[in-house]
Amino acid sequence: MTQRVELATVRDRLALDGLITDYAVAVDDGDWEAYRGLFAPRGRADYRSAGGIEGEARAVAAWLAENLSLFPMRQHLIVNRRVRFGIWEQDTGDTAEVQADYVNPMATAGPAPDFVCGGRYAFAALRTDDGWRLSEVVVREKWRRLPEPEKTPVVN
Repeated sequence: MTQRVELATVRDRLALDGLITDYAVAVDDGDWEAYRGLFAPRGRADYRSAGGIEGEARAVAAWLAENLSLFPMRQHLIVNRRVRFGIWEQDTGDTAEVQADYVNPMATAGPAPDFVCGGRYAFAALRTDDGWRLSEVVVREKWRRLPEPEKTPVVN
């Protein structure tokens, strides 16, 4: 690899990292316009493993806006990002896949989370005239911790 190719790869990795961070911030802040702007024109999202829907990003954003309003506090922690670019013989370097683990604490009221889930994202991205955009997001929820039921004292 030449230095120019290595520099381009580093720049693309940084841009993809920024795209994934922008995704997390948009969901956590409920900025659905920003969320939609992260996707390519025919971009899709699949939240079925977490009890959600699958579809075009615009429809999924509307579903998220309605359902996540139950959780005024949200904070995605997206880690262990693995980036793979399209194979050079078949691709001009304009596609990428990012696999990343997540932990997502959410709260219905108060500052302490009462719902926490975790799993792995599979992001597919493509280079557009506006930079890297998501063509697909698939959530693979692996676990969830729900609020503990209220403990009622036993009276004899």
